Amino acid sequence: MADFLIVEARFYDHLNDMLIDGARQALKAAGHKVEVLTVPGALEIPGAIALAEEAQRFDGYVAIGVVIRGETYHFEIVAGESARGIMALTMDGMAIGNGILTVENEEQALVRADPAQKDKGGEAAKAAMALLALREKFA
Repeated sequence: MADFLIVEARFYDHLNDMLIDGARQALKAAGHKVEVLTVPGALEIPGAIALAEEAQRFDGYVAIGVVIRGETYHFEIVAGESARGIMALTMDGMAIGNGILTVENEEQALVRADPAQKDKGGEAAKAAMALLALREKFA
């Protein structure tokens, strides 16, 4: 049994709830413990994961959020930099599943967030578990 932290950028409540539900289901089905931490936005997710890692309480992490394209360049910054931050932490050996949706509209987000459809929250949790298993294999 491992301890996982879901770090969510709470902006679209109904979408986040579905993503968290999918992630939580996947982690609990595998027998793991789960906590959820909320941060203001997707850009804060990598920093929150890095701070949590310093506490050495968690074995793995799941990043959850939704970034919907708007009329400005802000979408590209948030989508790219949050992914870059998570990838940098992963390259340092952390087990992180990236469940931050970057979509054109809410309809796309609904399909991807829904555990009964694309279940991207569950997929992110499974990715985190797979990376944890690899880390343990090579330790």
